[in-house]
Amino acid sequence: MSVGNFGRQATLAQNQLTAISRQLEYRADSATRHKCFLSYHAVDAVEVLNFVNTFGDFFIPRAIGVSEDDPVIQSENNDYIMDRIREKYLADTTVTIVLVGKCTWARKFVDWEVYSTLRKDKVNRLSGLMAVQLPSGRANNARLPARVDDNVVRENGEDVGYARYYSYPASGSTLQNWIHNAYVARRDESRLILNGRPRKINNSACS
Repeated sequence: MSVGNFGRQATLAQNQLTAISRQLEYRADSATRHKCFLSYHAVDAVEVLNFVNTFGDFFIPRAIGVSEDDPVIQSENNDYIMDRIREKYLADTTVTIVLVGKCTWARKFVDWEVYSTLRKDKVNRLSGLMAVQLPSGRANNARLPARVDDNVVRENGEDVGYARYYSYPASGSTLQNWIHNAYVARRDESRLILNGRPRKINNSACS
């Protein structure tokens, strides 16, 4: 596939994800289907759309994220930026799913979205956090975004951090259980959150 065709497919997929997100904007979070913000790199939009089409009956997807031309980020006040990301994109969601492809770790907006996910104060409501490895991520031995990696902690073979990192799910019910565990962690495991890393200022090079 040519670079041009790949880019067009990714753009079409991202437009479809935006349309799905807007259609479900006012769908309420429930005990069985949690409303999830999908944090991803735009180049992985086709895989993310496949993920939504395959498993969308098991959660409520919200997939609109920060972009370069977003007025939300046109500020020198970091706290204001994070408050606005929370308010505009994550306010009505309870779990953030980071969909990990080859270069997701390099994307500054993924870092900002995760930062806001983990921020709890008088304005920001804490969300659960989990990461899922996309098929291309597995093929490329993709690494986690640093802020996610800070919160995926294993000791003696056991998960002991706030977040979890999973291989691509084999079934919708498995994914649903993972999401619910992240949802419950907001209440039971918030003391484990590590969010002191400085906000990523620029995208990193990724080839």
